[in-house]
Amino acid sequence: MAENEKRSYPPRRRHRAKRRKLNPGFFVFWVVVALLVGLIVAAFGGLIRSCMEQPPEETSGGPSQSTRPTHSQSQQVAPSTAAPMEETTVPTEPPVVLTGMATISATGDVLMHMPCVRPGLVGNGVYDFTPYFSHVQSYIERADVAIANLETTLAGLDNGYEYSGYPNFNCPDGIVDSLKDVGFDLILTANNHTYDTGSAGFFRTQQVIGEAGLEHIGTKPSDDVPDYIVKEIDGIRVGMVCYTYETNADPDKVSLNGGSPLKADEKGLINVFLKDDVAGFTRDLGEDIEDMRADGAEAIVLYIHWGEEYQLKQNKQQEAMAQAACDLGVDVIVGGHPHVIQPIDLLTSQEDPEHKTVCLYSTGNAVSNQRLGNISYVKTAHTEDGILFSFSFAKYSDGTVRVEDVEALPLWVDMHSRTGKTVYDILPLDKNIQDWKTALELTSGALAKAEDSYDRTMAIVGEGLEEVRAYLDSLPDVAEQ
Repeated sequence: MAENEKRSYPPRRRHRAKRRKLNPGFFVFWVVVALLVGLIVAAFGGLIRSCMEQPPEETSGGPSQSTRPTHSQSQQVAPSTAAPMEETTVPTEPPVVLTGMATISATGDVLMHMPCVRPGLVGNGVYDFTPYFSHVQSYIERADVAIANLETTLAGLDNGYEYSGYPNFNCPDGIVDSLKDVGFDLILTANNHTYDTGSAGFFRTQQVIGEAGLEHIGTKPSDDVPDYIVKEIDGIRVGMVCYTYETNADPDKVSLNGGSPLKADEKGLINVFLKDDVAGFTRDLGEDIEDMRADGAEAIVLYIHWGEEYQLKQNKQQEAMAQAACDLGVDVIVGGHPHVIQPIDLLTSQEDPEHKTVCLYSTGNAVSNQRLGNISYVKTAHTEDGILFSFSFAKYSDGTVRVEDVEALPLWVDMHSRTGKTVYDILPLDKNIQDWKTALELTSGALAKAEDSYDRTMAIVGEGLEEVRAYLDSLPDVAEQ
């Protein structure tokens, strides 16, 4: 139920017995009779008292024949000193109240093709990509924790690599500074391009992210670092873990994107699964969840790189893995990799029917050069669409933690020219903005494309989003703190 929305209940009806009307003459008659009876009783009682209070006759020469108290004396009772009885009430349980709220937002792939990299150059080898996010920055900053999938490496230029896009991505470090500047807090680093620049890019990417003051999950620099993080957000401990698929069936080797295998001492430094090995994925994720619970996690979020590129619907393997995660107790699943948005679903655990999992199968692209006409086998503009997926965990005074709210803000990348320079604007397609053309600085042609993008996204996620919201609205209300 939305914040401040109250459920009202009809007032309870109090039933009163009907009173019979009496005849006035009949009433007077009985009053007179009652008065007469009262006078007779009073007179008779006085006579009896006077007789009983007469002292006994004394016999001559001796004391009274009886030393016992009279009847009236024996009936006298001393005033009570006991405290008056106090009215008691039955103790009641204190009301359950909201004690914490943690909002997390996640967006799609930051897929830095070279046409996206070049416009970020501001001089002297310095790159600034902050303008790409200027329209969506205020939405990102609203979250307690904002997350982006960095689908590139940061190998720098000192390791024999040049800046490059597909198929082996290597982006300037400025992308991380820009992500931080616009409000992102956590970077996902497990995806099929994580090892595009070998060991150099694998480790340096993590180093640059850390030096910028951001956290990351999916990869780690050494074996003694956990595969996950547990963050306390407004008093709620949220466990988060990130996985990506691998392409080498050899259990002793890990390959990403069909490239060279990771070195032997590196294969344990990235969370991976084989697409057709749901059992292995379930085992590994189960161990991570057990460890997160041991570290105090009260809610679990899984970020996962899976599925088939450019497919508008999840496949059977995604569904099987999502159900396995639900059965393990994951609360929210956020998927990526297909470069298009895929549906939202509400899953029910087969182990505990009371447990539900919210799953967004794919967030699409946050920014990329995957435009309509750029990919020969993609005939729609879905690769231009993204989503800012937000969900909130609530904690209550009885210790319960649950998903409280889910929102999906459609995004569209407007690629255009400004002062002779290509510009990539990530636009929030927010229906609360009355005039998109003015607020988002759109031409008439771009406005039409933005409206089409919104319709495409809602056609994919709208039904599932309403199902999730209806379920959340059906949960019992609680008092606010």
